This record gives sequence, C-alpha cells and structure tokens, in this order.
Amino acid sequence: MTAIRVLVVDNEHLMRQALRIVLDTSPATEWIGEAANGLEAIEFCRHETPDIILMDMQMPRMNGVEATAIITAKYPTIGVLAITSFSSEEFLVPALRAGAAGYLVKDAEPAELLAAIGSVHEGNAALSQSVSRDLVETIRNSTGALGHGNSPQPPVPLSQRELDVVKSLAKGRNNSEIAKELQITEATVKAHLGRIMAKFDVRDRVQTLIRATQYGLVELNMD
Repeated sequence: MTAIRVLVVDNEHLMRQALRIVLDTSPATEWIGEAANGLEAIEFCRHETPDIILMDMQMPRMNGVEATAIITAKYPTIGVLAITSFSSEEFLVPALRAGAAGYLVKDAEPAELLAAIGSVHEGNAALSQSVSRDLVETIRNSTGALGHGNSPQPPVPLSQRELDVVKSLAKGRNNSEIAKELQITEATVKAHLGRIMAKFDVRDRVQTLIRATQYGLVELNMD
C-alpha cells in the first residue's frame, strides 16, 4: 500500500520536527516536506502535491485559514487537517469553512493524529471529541455561523437509527466506533450517513454535524 504523503505546516520548528517524528513511526504515512507559514505551503503545492497537509492555524505572513481556503480551492485533491494549540471559535469554524476536512488540537495522541490523517485521506472528516463539542457549542451560540441559517427541523425527518448515528457522530466517533456503539456494521453506518447527508443537503460529516446542531438534534452534554 502506498504511504500517505504528508506536508507539515507550522511556524514552530520544534513542532514541525515532532510531527515528522510521529509520521515516521507509521509505515502508512510519509513526511514529504515542511513549511513555516501559509505562503510557503502554497508555494510547496505548486511543485509537489501532498495527499494531506497538517496545517497550523496561527502563523506569520499568512495564517492557516487563508492558506487552507486557497489550497483547497486550487488543489481539491489535497486534504487539509487543521492542527492547532487549542480549539477556539476564532479558528474552528473559519478553518472548516475554508475547506479543512478535519480539526485537531496539538495535544492529541499520536495514534489519534495518524487515524485522523487516514480518515481525511479516505474522504472522511476528522474531528476529535473535544473539537466536536466545541463545534456544537459554537454553532449553538452563533446562528448561521457557516452561512446556512437556522431551521427548526430537517426538511426530511430522520429515522430513529439515523438520529442515533448523528448523535454518535457528534461525540467525535469514526465509522468503526459508531458501528461498535450502535452494534451495526460499518457498511450500514456509511449507508445511514449517506442518507443523512442527502436529507440535510450537505457534502461531508462536518457539515452534517453543523446542520444537526442547527436543527437541535444534538446536545452539549454528550458522553
């Protein structure tokens, strides 16, 4: 299996080295370069095409949100995983709005980081449980934070099982974890998610969680 090619973007040299060490521990990932700010990341992508970019949010010259928006628009095959020192409203929603397929805090365990890289590479969104909670709270406190506005209920009601999947998704669960929690197969989870996205008229798991929050289908006191 071909390793996932990863570009590390962070203005702190020690953090870039730490992330490279994590990538080097897994045969599934390959470090292909680094950049110290958003402009350097964009320049790198002019010459090479990483599969995944680990993108810091707070950087000089050009921050991660701006770089993410440019890169995802120009190079749609590249998956961007936002990674920052802390989850905050200042960067969380803007990063996802800019096209980031996932958002992790830097104190995530190496296994969680590698799993997130794999998830984004497979076309899925990656949000840790703490970030999922923050996203739910942010959307609750900011009506229409991503420009979709509020609706009292979904245009097409969810079945009870689809609602169970949404609630599990809001806990930061991946497909395997949702399947285990609900005692169904991963294929069934994917089928449910596909129907939920169609009902919500959204394209990915992050947007699904946002819509579910706007519709009042998930709670802040998640397990």
